[in-house]
Amino acid sequence: MTIRFFSRFSRNVQGILCMFVALMFLTVSDATIKWLSSSYALHEITLIRAIFALVLVVLFAKFFGGLSQLRSQRLGLQLLRGFMLVLANIFFFLGLSVMPLATTVALFYCGPFFICLLAKVVLGEPVGVFRWLAITSGMFGVIVIAQPGSSEFNWSVLLPVAAALTYSLMVMMTRKLAISDSAESMSFYIHVSFIWFSVLSGFVIGNGQFNIFDHQTLNFLLRAWYWPSAADFQLLLLCGVASAGGAYMLSQSYRMAQASFVAPFEYVSLPFAIAVGFIVWGDLPTLRDYLGSTLIVSSGLAMVFLETHMRRRKLIANN
Repeated sequence: MTIRFFSRFSRNVQGILCMFVALMFLTVSDATIKWLSSSYALHEITLIRAIFALVLVVLFAKFFGGLSQLRSQRLGLQLLRGFMLVLANIFFFLGLSVMPLATTVALFYCGPFFICLLAKVVLGEPVGVFRWLAITSGMFGVIVIAQPGSSEFNWSVLLPVAAALTYSLMVMMTRKLAISDSAESMSFYIHVSFIWFSVLSGFVIGNGQFNIFDHQTLNFLLRAWYWPSAADFQLLLLCGVASAGGAYMLSQSYRMAQASFVAPFEYVSLPFAIAVGFIVWGDLPTLRDYLGSTLIVSSGLAMVFLETHMRRRKLIANN
């Protein structure tokens, strides 16, 4: 029934629908982690989520193409990429534990600007005047939200920005790995990286001996592990399913539609985050948050449309 419904539309529209489903899944995953952050350690949540997601990835690979597609020709780079995403998640969820969902998501959206800068440094890709203007405008949006130097400044606002930077480094490695390894392989090693990091963290700090700070963010990172209640275990299961489902639908979105067409719709996660934040926690963005988010999102969209325009001009010139 679902497949028949999707098949009625063009591939680009199918890509948008997949993107909407993916963003709803990922928003549910983020909100679940925020909800559990006051009771459980970050690495305990990450471990259980990753185990559920890894099982789904392996089952999917087994029935759709075989387990051989999980092999990697560049294992070292796969693990380094996984570590970058682990860091990105740590920074993002630590910020999420003390900040509204919508604000955290908005600050994380400075990632495309880091990707653009790193593409020049790492890959040697050119960055023109209009891209520099978009980058400057987007980073100004981050400053508007963060308010550095003011009495309202909180260092926690830098956590989603750090998440965006480490995520951008992961994207650079993804571009290199895409030449030799499959998407299934990259997804598999991401969850493996989360599992080994979480297990290691559990052995080192899982008994709570280092949780001596009176700070919500550090408590989330350093608190002791304990077995979740039945209700919370169901939430962790939901988190794992939502995370795996979101990642799969996101991949499907870019597989079904042109990347330049579907990429701008990723920003739909911001109104999703605002809605969930208000329904669950009663959070509403301030005027400053709206202004900064508008600058970040509009600058990101400008970069996407500029990239699309440049690619079309190149194709026309080559023909």
